[in-house]
Amino acid sequence: MSGDGIRLVVADDHEIVRVGYAGLLATQPDFTVVGTARDGAEAVRVCREQDPDVVLMDVRMPVMDGIEATARLHAVPDAPRVLVLTTFDLDEHVYDALAAGASGFLLKDVTAERLFEAVRVVAAGEALLAPAITRRLIAEFARIRPKAPARGTLDALTPRETDVLRLLAQGLSNPELAQRLHVGEQTVKTHVSRILSKLGLRDRTQAVVMAYESGLVVPRTGG
Repeated sequence: MSGDGIRLVVADDHEIVRVGYAGLLATQPDFTVVGTARDGAEAVRVCREQDPDVVLMDVRMPVMDGIEATARLHAVPDAPRVLVLTTFDLDEHVYDALAAGASGFLLKDVTAERLFEAVRVVAAGEALLAPAITRRLIAEFARIRPKAPARGTLDALTPRETDVLRLLAQGLSNPELAQRLHVGEQTVKTHVSRILSKLGLRDRTQAVVMAYESGLVVPRTGG
């Protein structure tokens, strides 16, 4: 983050939504909205020009949708974090955006306080993992159409790291992981960091997606 705080781009094809979010975010002293975009292609261009920390990305946009835009942004070094905006939680397109590299998602009727919190969490390098909704979304769509990446990637993990990844996918926080594994929180952070490094992942959301898609964690069929 630069001296002007958290730099933000808002991408949404509806002008009222786009302007509304930009204006709301601009009320925070540690936020600076450096650009807006009406479609995914414009979002990618604006991000390359303005180098934001976080992008609020609508999924359904003309020219280029939010999934493709997220994938293109995710493919470059020092890419901004992406928060996907959606109107309902169990959305296959949101799942695709998470798989493409988004750090989390927000419902469009989110409260202002929750929006501000989410932006700060993601800008700090953490994944926005709503324990119930995000995990349910990933599990549901991984069950419907698993992509099954090569297990050789997971073979790079030690048995303890594999255990940590499995627990991560269940939504456990660092303190909960530490308690379950009978280790300190710093040890947990080290394990998580090594997992992300070995698997070439940016954050915990990506680790959860991989855990389900690889078959390491099997989604529940009911409930």
